[in-house]
Amino acid sequence: MTQKRKVLHDAFVVDGSRSPFLKAKGAPGPFTAANLAVATARPLLARMPFDAAAIDEVILGCVMPGPDEANIARVTALRLGCDQHKPAWTVQRNCASGMQALDCAAQSIALGRSGLVLAGGVESMSHAPVLLANSMVAWLAQWTKAKTFGARAKTLAQLKPVYLKPIIGLLRGLTDPVVGLSMGQTAEIIAQRFGIDREAMDRYAMRSHQRLSHAMDLGWLKEIETVYDTDGNFYREDDGLRRDSDMEKLAKLKPVFDRPFGNVTAGNSAQVTDGAAWLILANEATVAKYNLPVLGKIIDSEWAGLDPAQMGLGPVHAMTPLLKRNKLSLDDVDYWEINEAFAAQVLANIEAWKDSKYCREELHQRGAVGEINQDKLNVDGGGVSLGHPVGASGARIVLHLLHVLKRNNAKRGIASLCIGGGQGGAMLLERQTLTAAE
Repeated sequence: MTQKRKVLHDAFVVDGSRSPFLKAKGAPGPFTAANLAVATARPLLARMPFDAAAIDEVILGCVMPGPDEANIARVTALRLGCDQHKPAWTVQRNCASGMQALDCAAQSIALGRSGLVLAGGVESMSHAPVLLANSMVAWLAQWTKAKTFGARAKTLAQLKPVYLKPIIGLLRGLTDPVVGLSMGQTAEIIAQRFGIDREAMDRYAMRSHQRLSHAMDLGWLKEIETVYDTDGNFYREDDGLRRDSDMEKLAKLKPVFDRPFGNVTAGNSAQVTDGAAWLILANEATVAKYNLPVLGKIIDSEWAGLDPAQMGLGPVHAMTPLLKRNKLSLDDVDYWEINEAFAAQVLANIEAWKDSKYCREELHQRGAVGEINQDKLNVDGGGVSLGHPVGASGARIVLHLLHVLKRNNAKRGIASLCIGGGQGGAMLLERQTLTAAE
């Protein structure tokens, strides 16, 4: 898509918040997705000059809501005190679900359907379902039908131990059913394509932890809200940070997805994590009505498709037309957030834009796009160090990028993600120094 979209109303980001990203530790974490979404949104709404009932629409990205969270956006909206007559709906675009929610909110505002929208993403990956095989489900159906003692004895005799083998929903969800590859295997493929070795991956991973540590120590993650679970425990910072990460320790880790020859390890991959992120979007009239501050503005967005086996390259496929449509060069972008699904994947995107052949054949450019200044990329760490709760990450990187622009008195940024299934998403943001009313 190259045609500039028509905007009747600008979509301003008023404020936002996210939860601490909590690393999954083998057992269900302290929050279901709905509980985490509610806990993260409440302090955000509490500091607004309007009541939750004033919100026109709630849009939430989530990939794996629990069985008690069907249309999790609606469940969350009602628990937050939003008007029951106002709509709430859930979106799912794999890793970019949170960004998709923001894009839908911006479009709703642009078209004049809504003036005030609460949008974001959430995922409780530690609560991903453990499923039964179809053979076990079929056996249970037979057991239900058996009414007599004899029928039940006969059915019980047909039960095989293999039927009890669980299916780990998270592992199945992170495997592409079309090409039969896990997301980690696709990272291995693009790493090999662009000659990215183990040392480069580990060095990037170490830097991600160092940057997150630096940001934490300087109090730069101001968007994080302390959240409380139902047992009274509180959580106030990302707990996946490894301050002692170094090249020697990373080098000792074994490959996970292509044993024994691969280079993608748990250390240079995003962590399995629970997290939520919300943003409040408003049109100019609503900003003026409530005298709201403005953190930034969503200028444009782009969605792209590519070979699912190389899904990690989705960012360059989305960012390239986004730049072209807005007549921007790489130097016109002050800061970048590219979600760190894998260190190899971020590095591959950097190399792809430097590769003339790839840019001509895959991105339909005349030559190489250029090279991102890595001092402007993921400056406070990313998914490798703080985790990648798939439904939330797209909203988190947009929110954090706006804070980075504000902190550095910069104007423009692009947030982007690769998306399982072979897609890419990107969003162009600009910081606003005044309220829209002014």
